[in-house]
Amino acid sequence: MRLILLGGPGSGKGTQLRNLSQHLNLAGISVGDVLREAIASQTFLGMKAKPHVEQGELVPDELMIQLMRLRFLQPDLGQEQNGWILEGYPRTAFQAEELDFVLDDFAQFLDSVIYLKIDETVMRERSLARSRADDSPEILDKRIKLFHQRTIPILEYYGRRQKLLILNAEKSAEEVTKEILQNLELLTKG
Repeated sequence: MRLILLGGPGSGKGTQLRNLSQHLNLAGISVGDVLREAIASQTFLGMKAKPHVEQGELVPDELMIQLMRLRFLQPDLGQEQNGWILEGYPRTAFQAEELDFVLDDFAQFLDSVIYLKIDETVMRERSLARSRADDSPEILDKRIKLFHQRTIPILEYYGRRQKLLILNAEKSAEEVTKEILQNLELLTKG
């Protein structure tokens, strides 16, 4: 099974990634972790991404696509594995289209895109409560604005392909996980 988790800052993507990876025995890929690792390792792509991350901006499409293509070359995402869950990618409609090409190259396909929908007020409250360096109020405002600008086209892209599942993520993490698992079970039976 191959899944994508989408949602704004504080929507619980990271929590759901951990929960679903365990329940479904899938490789969990956090795009934030991919970026942090590339920056910490001072790779060429990581150094190009660093200023964008530090400013709370989206990393340019071409750079993110290269980083993700490299991630798909790692053994835990191979076709012979159980599958994977991507969290935080794609972030633009262009990245979504390019991901389709990458998956074609690796003879893989996407099963479902799960959108964790929450109110902007909840986004702010949850994000500021995390006390992460990249969740300062100024950077958070920028991230939320970018999220709104970029999300609608991605949701439309996957909605047209009948891959989109929209869930209310303002419930407890356990309730959201349970609802996702129930919907995925229906998907595999359907």
